[in-house]
Amino acid sequence: MATFDLTRLRAVAFDADGVVTDTARVHAAAWKHVFDAFLRGRSAPFDIRDDYLRHVDGRPALDGVRTFLASRGLSLPEGGPDDVPGAATVHGLGLAKDVLFAQQIEQHQVAAFPTTVDLLHELRRRGCRTAVVSAGRHCRAVVSAAGVLHLFDVLVDGVDAAELGLPGKPDPALLLEAARRLALPAVEVAVVDDALPGVEAGRRGGFGLVVAVARSASRSTSAVVSERRLLATGADVVVRDLAEMSVTGRVPVGRR
Repeated sequence: MATFDLTRLRAVAFDADGVVTDTARVHAAAWKHVFDAFLRGRSAPFDIRDDYLRHVDGRPALDGVRTFLASRGLSLPEGGPDDVPGAATVHGLGLAKDVLFAQQIEQHQVAAFPTTVDLLHELRRRGCRTAVVSAGRHCRAVVSAAGVLHLFDVLVDGVDAAELGLPGKPDPALLLEAARRLALPAVEVAVVDDALPGVEAGRRGGFGLVVAVARSASRSTSAVVSERRLLATGADVVVRDLAEMSVTGRVPVGRR
């Protein structure tokens, strides 16, 4: 069984959607709705198992729009934050997805994965600090709605990224900001993510352990390919569920 060894790690930074909360599917469905409307008459429909995983998952919304459109040989004017949601601009598509996602979160209950909650309690019981790090601007609302905000010492999200001018994953800037707020070097922090950009960010940032969560084949073309890509991108460990992770040791009081 893979292990969080608290004799060398002092904190764990978790991605939100798909790791802490069961909201990755909501993001994917919202993106498909927005992109399919835009692509009608221009290109093939948006494929959640391929396009979402390769070009959008784990990235800031605007980066996801740019990366996906480039993969189809398409481009749009950047526009701006005052664009009408759904306008034929990068910001317009990003805003349309943002509105749809917020509507879905408001209408439907947000759930945290029970095994992640169990792991968070065990880590904290052993003196390990915790952070939640997401490129999404709704991270605080989503984690709060799931009833687990109190289980994190630090939250860094898309709002912070915009205020501080931080690039999104796969750049490690968001994760490094979380480590800074925890007052810890990256090597003493583990990263848990379910998306390729997040895994790459953990590797590039020099974090002490990078754990990739591949919950099901629905997020990739196949479970085997997903695991290979996650390992190739920089994961030290790939698990299907965080119940597969054990915790050993304890962070001494003077080192927290």
